[in-house]
Order: sequence, then C-alpha cells, then structure tokens
Amino acid sequence: MSSQENWPELPYGAYKDTLDTLHMKLQIVGKVRLSLTPFEPQWANVPLYLTARGLTTTPMEHAGLVFQVNVDLIDHQVMIQTVRGETRRVALAARPVADFYADFMSNLGALGVEASFRPAPSEVSDPIPFAEDTVHKTYEPEWANRFWRALSQVDLVLKEHRSRYRGRTSPVHLFWGSFDLANSRFSGRPATPPPGAGLIERLGGDAEQVCCGFWPGHARFPQAAFFSYTYPKPPGIELEAAEPAEASWSPQLGEFALLYEDVRKSASPREAMLRFFESTYAAGARLARWDPALSIERVP
Repeated sequence: MSSQENWPELPYGAYKDTLDTLHMKLQIVGKVRLSLTPFEPQWANVPLYLTARGLTTTPMEHAGLVFQVNVDLIDHQVMIQTVRGETRRVALAARPVADFYADFMSNLGALGVEASFRPAPSEVSDPIPFAEDTVHKTYEPEWANRFWRALSQVDLVLKEHRSRYRGRTSPVHLFWGSFDLANSRFSGRPATPPPGAGLIERLGGDAEQVCCGFWPGHARFPQAAFFSYTYPKPPGIELEAAEPAEASWSPQLGEFALLYEDVRKSASPREAMLRFFESTYAAGARLARWDPALSIERVP
C-alpha cells in the first residue's frame, strides 16, 4: 500500500456529514459498553479500540452471556458476537440514526442482552435522542473507510509513543463522546477538577495528565488535527515551542495542534507525529514539575 493510501486526504467539508452519522452510531455502541462494564478511573472502561477492520468494544457480559460488538469499516456493518457462536449484523448504511438504533437494540434484545443507558448522545452541542434522530443519515462508505484508515495509522504511532513512558498510561483508545483517538500519561498525582465541572469532567479530571491524540474535525475547528494538552494547564505553556515547525499553540482549542494535512504531506508522518507528541509532553511535564525519570529517553 502506498504512503498516499496509508494517509488518505480528509477534507472536513467533504466527509463531515458521514463523520457526524458515524459518530452518533458509535455513541450507541459505546454506551452499551459504558452500561455493562465497571467504572474505571478517567472513564477507561468506555472507549472503543482499533482492530484490523474497524473498532471493537472488547468482551462484555450480561446475565452470564459474554459478547462483544465489532464495527467493521470495510464491509460497513456492526456485528454482535457471542461466546455461543452467534453473530448478528446491523448495517451501517445510509439510513437515519433512529433506524440504526432500533435495529441494533432489537438485535441485542434478541440475544438476551439488556443495556440501560441514557438514549441520547453525549458531549455534543445539539444532542438528539437516538430514537428521534432522522437528521443524521448520510453515510458514504469511502469516507468512513478513509477515516478508519487514518485512525489505524495514528493508533500504531500513539502506541509507540505510549511505550516510551514508565508511569501509568492509558491504552490508546477512541472516546466516542469527544470522538478522538487518544493516549494519556499520568504523573501519579491527583488533580482537582474546576468548580462547576460536570460529571464527565469530575470523574475524568481528577488526576494530572498529559493527553495527546487525533481529532477528525468539528464545526468549530473544521480540520483534522493532532492535539496535545497538559492538565491542569501549567502557566505559560502556550509560550512553549512545539515540534515540528508546523505545530503551534491554538488559542481556539486551548491546546497544542498539528494539522493532519501537514503530517500527511511530511517526509515521515510517523516522525512528525512522534516529535509533536514528545515535544509537547516534555513542555508540559517540565512546567508541571513531573519526575523526569518517568520518560524513557532511549528504547533498547
């Protein structure tokens, strides 16, 4: 596969409608995992994970039945698979989210799985209950597949970045609420969420961390980009230099950003990403006075 195929173009204006529909459908899948798994710090029990064909919940259990949900972004279907050998398929076709929701929940019920969750999307500005969402219905398989192909490349580089840390670090995972592929490094010290923080921020923001990852774009920042932030934000971090030269502090986002298109066109996308992740971590960790020994400088 050529480098161009590995790193496909992702013009936000062209794929945003498919992206929004896929986002809503992945929220439904993700909320099943949220409902049926024990809470872990920083919501580590809720994300999805990359596979060679798309995304997965990993195994879950309900009433003694072990099952998992796989999202296939090559054949564009969601598969519910059980340890009894059963497989149920729900198409990711161009149809309203409401139809997908009804079909998906019906198939879960037929297997005897009951998942109780708030039936509306989280972390979006205009949440429409899933059963009523006839707005999000665009689904072009090529754009969904391009998004996943980009994710599959980013996933591997984030895992390489993750390997260079001795302290506690999250897996590389896709948060279906904020819709980003991310990895967090933790200092081991607690943090105090800001006054008035909501439930998500209170439970996810109680530990010092440097988080980095990839975001496919949004109406308020309509470009696919890599991001990095230190939490709590150390004073003066916005004045720190990031690498490569195309990276910078984004006042709009309140974090460091590096456009996907700049990485895609670089001589080595892998090297550009690692320089960004490592340089922004170094700036945040130094200003927040993290233990320098947590970072692995040389990998045998």
